[in-house]
Amino acid sequence: MWWWAAPPGSITGRWCVEGHQRPQRPGRFRAEGPRARPRVRRRVPADCDGRLHLSQHDTSRHDSDQITFAELPLRAELLSVVEELGYTSPSPIQAEAITPLVEGRDLLGQAATGTGKTAAFALPMLERLTDLRPARDRGAAPFGLILAPTRELALQVSEAVTRYGSHLRTRVLTVYGGAPVGPQLKALHQGVDVVVATPGRAIDLMNRGALKLQDLEMVVLDEADEMLDMGFVEEIETLLDATPDTRQVVLFSATMPRRIETLAQKYLREPVTVRIAREEAVEGEAPQVRQTAYLVPRTHTTAALGRVLEAERPKAAIVFCRTRLDVDAVTETLTGRGLRAEALHGGMDQEHRTRVVERLRSGRTELLVATDVAARGLDIDLLTHVVNHDVPQSSEAYVHRIGRVGRAGREGVAITLAPPSKVYALRNVERLTGQTIEMAPVPTAADLRAARLERTRDALRAELETGTPDAGDGVDAMIAGLAEDFDPADVAAAAIRLMTAAAGSPDDGEDIPVVSAPRSGSRDARGPRDTRGRGGSAAGTRAPKAGTTRLFVNAGRASGVRPQDIVGALANESNLTGRDIGAIQIHERHALVEIPEHAADDVLRSLRGTTTLKGRRANVRRDRGFAGAGAGQRD
Repeated sequence: MWWWAAPPGSITGRWCVEGHQRPQRPGRFRAEGPRARPRVRRRVPADCDGRLHLSQHDTSRHDSDQITFAELPLRAELLSVVEELGYTSPSPIQAEAITPLVEGRDLLGQAATGTGKTAAFALPMLERLTDLRPARDRGAAPFGLILAPTRELALQVSEAVTRYGSHLRTRVLTVYGGAPVGPQLKALHQGVDVVVATPGRAIDLMNRGALKLQDLEMVVLDEADEMLDMGFVEEIETLLDATPDTRQVVLFSATMPRRIETLAQKYLREPVTVRIAREEAVEGEAPQVRQTAYLVPRTHTTAALGRVLEAERPKAAIVFCRTRLDVDAVTETLTGRGLRAEALHGGMDQEHRTRVVERLRSGRTELLVATDVAARGLDIDLLTHVVNHDVPQSSEAYVHRIGRVGRAGREGVAITLAPPSKVYALRNVERLTGQTIEMAPVPTAADLRAARLERTRDALRAELETGTPDAGDGVDAMIAGLAEDFDPADVAAAAIRLMTAAAGSPDDGEDIPVVSAPRSGSRDARGPRDTRGRGGSAAGTRAPKAGTTRLFVNAGRASGVRPQDIVGALANESNLTGRDIGAIQIHERHALVEIPEHAADDVLRSLRGTTTLKGRRANVRRDRGFAGAGAGQRD
């Protein structure tokens, strides 16, 4: 919590937050030594007439815009880079996080997308590294470790840290699964200052003795909620347990579910908590978001999405998908309907991603189909729709997504495709937000034909009202010729039928079952009863689901393997995310795991036939042994 503490009747004083003081203007605050901590002001006396209380959950009124980077405790080399990048004033998360991090405090940070949190932890890390470098061996173990959920985010963070540290000759190494381990081992042996890693590869390198954490000074968990969603909790805890007790821990998360708070309570010591709210809307500019959920069986989700978007015709929308494979499939379906859709995911280079986003901003593209990680950091003011191809993992993630629309008094639309079994999750969102999500049926083929006719009528009316003369393109002559043989009304009707038929899609003929929400109090309405995870010990072996294939892993219960170990290994070493991975069966000496059939070849190529489980290499191949119940007898 921030407050302004000043003597009664005085206009001078200082901003304070629980655990540290806000940086003051030059000459009004001076730290004693490079890592000195100012006095902790945990409470202002109740009779202090000069105080102004401001909750940590409401930072829209703080005065970060009144300070500059030059007033933060950063050395000239860092300020020079910031200036070269065109920044003068820190964002709210930077203004509140940089000083306590430079002081060595642990920090728990939550901020909306696009708030500049990479600089909020990278600049203090570089500042502290430079302070301590004279006392450390240049070839020693790394000073800082930054964990990120995906290789794409790890590369982005690494690029940012390298850029900020360009005047300090900071040695930054990025390590992630799927890349050759040899160059990573060589770089670690030669010595680096900062390692940016995905959790699985960090564990692998630590077990090899290459990544040494005993001298680590600072650990950052970036996008911690995403890492937990991908099943990396054990890897994160293993890495943190291997670091010295004196290390500084920084945890950033877009959402703050209970398990993030539990992790913070276990590993952070008296942390400064920074939660950046979205800017308050002025009167008359409150967010206006129409929220609609379309209930549809999971196998018909993509076809239903095409119908919904054709009916809505958004001007600028982001369609969120869980995986890259979903992104590509959905993009293909939408473009097949004549919608201007483009994909955005981590498999694309930065230049391509920049072009795609710019086309959406300029109106040349209507739909951006993206994964959560790829879309984080995007801030598009004129966005009209946010679409969830499936129900987000948490209520907070849902709120985080739809907060992108309905700004500055404009109406926004949030659309979610949900199977009936996920209605309970939507009810949880309603309870969290106090807002109603309308349940609507998927548009039928007849609905779409009616909508196309209406759009055609409006376009024809607009054309006729302009009174455009014959443009010399032969249209008038063609109509005159047809009118000699047919009634002009029949000619017009035939033309309109051809126009609307051309705008159709093969999906129009797909029979999408009509489903209704489960009754209140039913099992589907209450949510899942078993929260143990996606798999466990299997008494028998069943056939894989349609559209999936099964991988055989030659490690099981005897090796201490658990479902989350397999999820973490596959997600880290391939292009899969934890959400792509289906049922997992753990046997005594092997495990079976279901993945999408169309992804199997890419996954096996990425793994090169092996992965790391519980610190040991395990072979991975397609399962060849399914023959009814007998497949479970390999052990």
